Amino acid sequence: MRPHRPLVHLLGVLPAVAGALLVVLLGAPAAQAADNGTWAVFPTPAPGQKTTSRAYFFHQGAAGTTLADSVTITNATDAPITFRVYATDAMNTPSGGAFALLPVETRPKETGTWIRLPERTADRPVTVPAKGRLDIPFTVRIPEDANPGDHVGGIVALNTKVEGIKKDGKVQVGVRRSVGARFYLRVPGPLTPALSVEHLRVDRRAPLLPWTKDARAVVSYSLVNRGNVVLDPRIALRAEGLFGRTVLDRRPKDLGLVLLPGQRVDLTETWADAPQLDWVTLTAKATAAGQPGLAESAEAGFLAVPWPAVGGVLVLTGAGLAAWAVRRRRNRGDEPAEEAPDTPDLEPVA
Repeated sequence: MRPHRPLVHLLGVLPAVAGALLVVLLGAPAAQAADNGTWAVFPTPAPGQKTTSRAYFFHQGAAGTTLADSVTITNATDAPITFRVYATDAMNTPSGGAFALLPVETRPKETGTWIRLPERTADRPVTVPAKGRLDIPFTVRIPEDANPGDHVGGIVALNTKVEGIKKDGKVQVGVRRSVGARFYLRVPGPLTPALSVEHLRVDRRAPLLPWTKDARAVVSYSLVNRGNVVLDPRIALRAEGLFGRTVLDRRPKDLGLVLLPGQRVDLTETWADAPQLDWVTLTAKATAAGQPGLAESAEAGFLAVPWPAVGGVLVLTGAGLAAWAVRRRRNRGDEPAEEAPDTPDLEPVA
C-alpha cells in the first residue's frame, strides 16, 4: 500500500521507505493484552466489563463459514491518537523466530484477507480520545477451500504520527509505532504436526594456547514447521567424543517461541566448554510441547583440534629441520677433500 503523501512531504524521502520499520514484533503468548504503555489492542471485553480474560483472539470455524468478533483499542494518554487499523498475516522472523505481524505496506495473502473490518475503519484512520476506548466489530469469512489446521494473523493499530526519524544509509525513514493483537484460527480437519532440524553446524573458537582457557562454540541450526499446526518447539543437544564419551548433554530446552505453520527460523546455542582435542558427533533433537509423538533429529560431526598450537608446532618443526639441513651441509663442506691416487707415467708403445 502506498504511503500517505503528507508523510512523504514531511520526511522529504522516497515514499516506499516510510513504513520500513513497521513490522510488529511480539513475544510469546502471555495473559495480557498487546500494550506498549501508550495504547493497547485486545479482544473487546464482555458487555459491562472494562477488562477481558482473552489476551488474543482464538477461534475455530469450518471452511465456508463466517465468524464475528470485536477488537478494542484504548488510549492511555492525555491527548487523542489517530490510528490506521488493519488486519494482516503473521510470520516468524527468520533470525530468532520472534512472532511478527506484517507491516501495513505488505499485502496479506491469507488470514489477514479473511478478516473484514468496517469500511469506515478499513478506508480511513480512526481517532481514539484521550483516556478513551474504541470498539471495532469485524467478521472473519473463512474461504471454502481453506486448508485444515492453524491460521494465524492479527489486527494492528498503527499510530499515524511520525515519532522519530532514522537514517538508513542515505535515506531518512519515518518511524511510527504500532501494536497488534494476535488472531489464531483453527479450521477443523486432519492435523499433521511436523518439524524438522536442518543445517546443523558448529563454529569453534579455541584459545591460542590449548587448555589455558575454555574453548567456546556456537551451535547453529534451522527449525522448520512442515505441518499445519502451531508448535511450541524444544531442542536438546547431545555430543559424543571418541570411544562414545559424552562431552555435552543438554536436556530439552523450551525455546520460548511460537513456530507457525510453514515457517523456518534460524537459531543458535552457545557451548561454553567445547572440546579442544577430539572427534565429536553432535545431535540436535527437536520436540514440541503437547506433541508426544513428534521428534526429529539432525547430526553433525567436527574435528576439534587446537589449530594455532598445531600450526606453531609445525612451524617450529620446520624451522628445526631447516636448521639441521643447513648445519649438515656446512659440516660436509668442512671435510678435507680426498687426494687422487698417483698414476704411473706410461711410455707410448711403438
